[in-house]
Amino acid sequence: MTKDLTIVPVARIRTDFPSKFGIPRQAGLAEELTGRIVFEPEFCMEEALRGIEGFSHLWLIWGFSENDGSWTPTVRPPRLGGNTRMGVFATRSPFRPNGLGLSCVRLLGVQKEPGFGAVLLVGGADMVDGTPIYDIKPYLPYADSIPDAEGGFAPDAGTLLDVEIPPELEGKLPEEKRAGLLACLKQDPRPRYHDDPERIYGMSFAGREIRFRVEHNLLRVVDIE
Repeated sequence: MTKDLTIVPVARIRTDFPSKFGIPRQAGLAEELTGRIVFEPEFCMEEALRGIEGFSHLWLIWGFSENDGSWTPTVRPPRLGGNTRMGVFATRSPFRPNGLGLSCVRLLGVQKEPGFGAVLLVGGADMVDGTPIYDIKPYLPYADSIPDAEGGFAPDAGTLLDVEIPPELEGKLPEEKRAGLLACLKQDPRPRYHDDPERIYGMSFAGREIRFRVEHNLLRVVDIE
């Protein structure tokens, strides 16, 4: 006999991305990006985190809260140019029957914050600010790492871009946020099938609007507002 499962967020992650555009396509591609996992009041217990500092990485099970809940059996993976359809269960598309995501992040530390209790500091997260976290599990190297695993139609992370940010624009961003922005831009935030060197793209990051264009393998930041 099956039974429906009701899950509730145990925490929410705070990141520098108020919207989806610009977020790395997978966790860990830009480890310089940092986030804070803030627990919901009923789960904010120090004893629930006992021993977590011994792990370098964590698995996060989270919800695609920006989606409308719709899904289709096939999707167009950006890696394949947005034209070829693959089965939804053969992809990491956010448009899934249950709208759950899975990310591995680096645990940078645990700190106490007034009003929030114990907060997890993580690196390499690929989530919108405020995304609900439904569960947290430790990453186990002997069980979770498979050296000879095959990546199907996405065998690697793809080619990194060179990034050019004029010093006068870089100065508009807090120093502690610059490495995260650079790592994110190197991943090429554009849709995979876009290739217009004259088009200016905009992404929100750390309270700023970053505007850039891409020509060949070079991404140039043209404005930071």
